Amino acid sequence: MSDLESQLKRVSEKLQLMLKQRELLLKENVKMKQEIVTLRSERLNHSNNVEKLRQQVEILKISRTEMSEQEKKQFEKRLSQYIREIDRCIGLLEQ
Repeated sequence: MSDLESQLKRVSEKLQLMLKQRELLLKENVKMKQEIVTLRSERLNHSNNVEKLRQQVEILKISRTEMSEQEKKQFEKRLSQYIREIDRCIGLLEQ
C-alpha cells in the first residue's frame, strides 16, 4: 500500500505543478492578447501617419513644380477620389 500511496502522492504533485503552469500560461496568454491589440492599434496609427505624410509630400511637390498634363490628370483623379470618399463619409454620418 505504501508504494501505491507514494505513486498517488507523486501524481498529485505533478498535477498541482501542471495546474500552476496552466495558470501561468493563461495569464501570459491574456497579456499577449492585450499586447497584440495595442500593437495593432499602434500599427494603424502609424499607417495613418504615413498616409498623411505622403499626402503632404505630394502637396509640397505639386506646389513647388509645374505639372505635366499626365500629372495634372493624376492629381485631378486623386482629388476626385478624395471628394468621393468625403461625400461617402458625409452620407454615412447623415444616416
